[in-house]
Amino acid sequence: MAETNKKLHIAVFPWLAFGHMIPYLELSKLVAQKGHTVSFISTPRNIDRLPKLPPNLVQFLKFVKLPLPRVENLPENAEATIDVPYEQAKYLKIAQDGLEEPMAKFLEGSAPDFILFGFTSYWIPSIASKFNIPTAHFGIFIAAFLVFTGPVPGLNNDYGGRMTLEEYTVPPKWVPFKQGRSYSPEGWSEGKKFSLNIDICSYIYIVERS
Repeated sequence: MAETNKKLHIAVFPWLAFGHMIPYLELSKLVAQKGHTVSFISTPRNIDRLPKLPPNLVQFLKFVKLPLPRVENLPENAEATIDVPYEQAKYLKIAQDGLEEPMAKFLEGSAPDFILFGFTSYWIPSIASKFNIPTAHFGIFIAAFLVFTGPVPGLNNDYGGRMTLEEYTVPPKWVPFKQGRSYSPEGWSEGKKFSLNIDICSYIYIVERS
């Protein structure tokens, strides 16, 4: 029974977009309400722009600020997708990759029981494994998105084909049932990152909207 009541330390690290950070924050609040400690990790400016916490959760939900490295072509003070036009979001991803070393130091020093991470942080599972920390990719996309983008072999194009625009707008080979969803291929490197996320992490959580 004592093991059942054990309080955990959960770290969360969403993609640098408020459409991702807010769902992660809401999940963090739910976890904190159970008496677990949550370390919400993001950049200073993003954390400063998040909604204020209810007073009863302040002792359980802690914000961890990791300064975003400066990269070429990323505007000054840009720390979220809201700060840049769409075509510059790629520089934000490059900057986020620069947080790998600070994140490793945080995980080593704080030793959380678990870490939830977003779709762009493909390097989280590899560094977390060094400290025996289980990982989970928490996707804010609906389950149909995960089905269509495919299993890891599909994301890595191991099934063959899917080299043209037309091949990305028809049902993929690994979906045996009739369905009408499709998507336009954009940022194949993001698909590669996503495949690493779901291939290496211990769990996958999905937010399903009715």
